[in-house]
Amino acid sequence: MHPELLIDILPHQLEEGSHEICIAAKEEGAWRTYSTRQCADIVEHVALGLLAQGILPGDKVAIIANNCPEWNFIDLGIMTAGAITVPIYPTLSEEHQVFIFNDAKVKIVFVENEELLAKVEKLKMRKPDLQHIFTLDKIPGARHWSEVTDAAQDSGKEELKKRRQQMKPEGLATIIYTSGTTGNPKGVMLNHNNIISNLIGVAEVLPFDRSHRALSFLPLCHSFERTVCFYYLYRGVSIYYAESLETIGDNLKEVKPHLFTAVPRLLEKVYEKIIKKGLELKGVKRALFFWAVKLGLEYDDEGKNGGLYAFQLKLAQKIIFSKWKEALGGEIEIIVTGAAALQMRLARVFSAAGIGVREGYGLTESSPVIAVNRKNDFKLGTVGPVLPGVEVKILENGEICARGPNIMMGYYNQPEITAETIDSEGWLHTGDVGRMVDDKYLKITDRLKEIFKTSGGKYVAPQPLESKISESFFIEQVMVIGENERFVAALIIPDFTYLKDWCARNNVLCNSPEQMISSKAVKDKIQQEIDRYNSELGQTEKIKQFRLLPKPFSIDAGELTPTMKLKRKVIMAIHAGLIEDIYKD
Repeated sequence: MHPELLIDILPHQLEEGSHEICIAAKEEGAWRTYSTRQCADIVEHVALGLLAQGILPGDKVAIIANNCPEWNFIDLGIMTAGAITVPIYPTLSEEHQVFIFNDAKVKIVFVENEELLAKVEKLKMRKPDLQHIFTLDKIPGARHWSEVTDAAQDSGKEELKKRRQQMKPEGLATIIYTSGTTGNPKGVMLNHNNIISNLIGVAEVLPFDRSHRALSFLPLCHSFERTVCFYYLYRGVSIYYAESLETIGDNLKEVKPHLFTAVPRLLEKVYEKIIKKGLELKGVKRALFFWAVKLGLEYDDEGKNGGLYAFQLKLAQKIIFSKWKEALGGEIEIIVTGAAALQMRLARVFSAAGIGVREGYGLTESSPVIAVNRKNDFKLGTVGPVLPGVEVKILENGEICARGPNIMMGYYNQPEITAETIDSEGWLHTGDVGRMVDDKYLKITDRLKEIFKTSGGKYVAPQPLESKISESFFIEQVMVIGENERFVAALIIPDFTYLKDWCARNNVLCNSPEQMISSKAVKDKIQQEIDRYNSELGQTEKIKQFRLLPKPFSIDAGELTPTMKLKRKVIMAIHAGLIEDIYKD
């Protein structure tokens, strides 16, 4: 039997007995573990404590925190009390935070640390519905979240039981506000069945269980990692929360996970670190390293690389790629990536190394998974077969539409936008453009809203160009521009780690990124890379000009969403002068 409600997931796990390590996290340098029984007890205490705070069914309670066991306890405790969880990104702007609090009428918020507490309190006067603020860290003068659990009374158990009996699978469980690239966030309403159906579908194609460990570091406030962690709880996979993004390398070696999820940008960073270590090698070791990398970049998932290539790859896996796997803990079976397109070079080289990077696709509005490559059923360059129970159709304009039990209830307080997004037949219009490969694997090619037209009337899809150009060792990030202009151009951030090594080998002065990008030799080298990719592009897609930038696009600068998507309008506004210079003649 499958659980009907998200709050049934821990009881479902307990049916097999309490798992010794259900959730774990580092505390003062040591891993603290929680059994299933302990987790279930804490969740109940959170729910009872919320009753004592006056929380009623349907009330909204927010969480602003990084990944930790308390996040899960509070999330499930909120829903057990019949209330609605509203996750909020810690990095969200003040204006967007105020909008969410007032749109959802949040009554209680749990914040992680002193910085986030100060942010919420600073804006408290603009949040008239907010009644209580609790912190996860112990902060002098602040109300610690233990006040909630300490307020739990056994007398409230009967009320919890009544509320549980009144809950329905189609009842609202959470409102997840999408980060968006423009405008105010939209509150995606997901019910219990939306998420339950999705994790059951994922369980059919990714069969992991109590014998497996997972490392978690993508934000739980995003639907991708949150559903994945519900899947872990459903299947009994032990969840280990990384201490921070900076400690992932160490945590991988400690936990030795069998699986984890990642966004492509993080895998790019892992790859860059690997390449950097390769650049530090000398002589034969360096030659062998880059021989293996070259083999990896030629990898073909359809098995066309046989004969000598197969022999060489086995050798490369033994002497070079085995060390890559060790750096990931040595027991990794699969890495599922989503939220943005994965570069083909990364897909090829990791697959060649025996590291199963599998790309998936979905939206917050689809709870989130629509399609995902399996461990042994995958096609590089696609997001895999459609998830069991989900339907996909592609319209004449290429837009992907999805239908199934995972599709959201709608946008909170926005029925008009809901009607624009979900048609009368229940199809979610994703806004993404794609096609089916071999009548089985879904391939994403671009976003409808990001396809632009040049002044010559030619349509250009920027994402495939950006993905292709980013395969260069010398290029870290790129944004293609050219809407209503005579030609296509690009803003490029070089890979300064790789470029620094190239500068040293070619006697180019490179004391800083600013100095590098002003160097004629560097510009010429980047031009060579662009020319190489231009040779594979149509005439209207070719990058005619580019400008180099000294630092990567970032979330803090407002140039990226929390899921690392380009905020194109923001970037164009910030770099308006450079763009004007490109098209001034």
